[in-house]
Order: sequence, then C-alpha cells, then structure tokens
Amino acid sequence: MRKMDPAKAKSYVRLRTVLIIIYLLIGVTVSFGVVLFTQQLSSFSVMGIPLPYYMGAQGAVVTFIALLFVNAIVSDAVDRKYGINPKHVSSQDEDQAANQ
Repeated sequence: MRKMDPAKAKSYVRLRTVLIIIYLLIGVTVSFGVVLFTQQLSSFSVMGIPLPYYMGAQGAVVTFIALLFVNAIVSDAVDRKYGINPKHVSSQDEDQAANQ
C-alpha cells in the first residue's frame, strides 16, 4: 500500500471522524429526540399519522437507510479527494499477502 503524507492522513481521519459524528447525531435525534419530545411533536403529522408514531413505526428505519446511501456517496467523494482508490489498495494488499 502506498504511504500517505502524515498531515494528509490526519486531515482524512479528522474528516471521516466528523462525518461519523454527524451521522450518529442524526441517528440519535431520529431515534431518541422524537421520543423525548412526543407531546410537542404530536401536533405534526406525516400522511395523516402523528409524527412520533410514524417515526417509531417507519420513519427511523427509512432515515437510517437513507443515511447508509448518503454515507456511501460521501465516503466515495472523500476517498477521491484524498486519492484513495479501494480497488488499488485491495489488490496491493492481496499481492503483499501472497508474497509473505
């Protein structure tokens, strides 16, 4: 595997960590935030269903699936920005494992 400049690697790890924290905050908000503010949010509705009930029954799952797709797209963009090619890395790892 090709070595990366330490400053560039630190920046890459920092960006990926920030993205993970953002995704976790969205997940916690969708999972627990709606439950904590059920009374205040019950006046809102989605397709005629009260928002807290919808989020508990279906909305949280849909949000998590959407986050998976967003994470995949953003991760690919970040990897391209930093010059990381997963196919190149995996083929070199396989070559190194075969040589050992």
